Amino acid sequence: GGLENKRIDLVLSCVDNYAARMTINQVCNEVGQIWMESGVSENAVSGHIQTMMPGRYACFECAPPIVVAAGEDEGAIKREGVCAASLPTTMGITAGLLAQATLKHLLNFGTVSNFLGYDALGDYFPSYSMAPNPECGSRHCRKRQEEWKERPQEMMARYGIREKVAESEDPTCQELHPDNEWGIEVEEPASEVAAPEA
Repeated sequence: GGLENKRIDLVLSCVDNYAARMTINQVCNEVGQIWMESGVSENAVSGHIQTMMPGRYACFECAPPIVVAAGEDEGAIKREGVCAASLPTTMGITAGLLAQATLKHLLNFGTVSNFLGYDALGDYFPSYSMAPNPECGSRHCRKRQEEWKERPQEMMARYGIREKVAESEDPTCQELHPDNEWGIEVEEPASEVAAPEA
């Protein structure tokens, strides 16, 4: 446990294999512990961080790597003869993203994304939420999902979430920035750009 026999605030995972992630996932689902998972891919130029909040977001078993989801051998995730070493810059950027998300979570500022990726080749940072799978193989994950459905306000207080959720509202779908003080609007891209008149 934490200091003075208090519950710890957050678990950080920087492990390099599926089995270790599944072990952390199982324990955190069982005790209802928030954890942040991070990793760098075999291509050495992409990485991600993922916030796991049991029952609110997809756990690692809800959304396994595609090899596992397809029912193939999890040992195939690390292929024989493939150098899984990553560029130090990719590891440093991923570690920096994890550290920043940790500070935002612990100090209650900014937005902590459920999933934040990094693709160095395309200078792309995808960010999105992943809802938990109601048919997740983890009974503890399914139990936490039920807790969120039955008592969303209590669960938000337990995890220190500041957003307000209406009783009928799905707690996994929150407006990202409800207070848009600058009046910024997102518009759909035009399918065709009109040619300038001559």
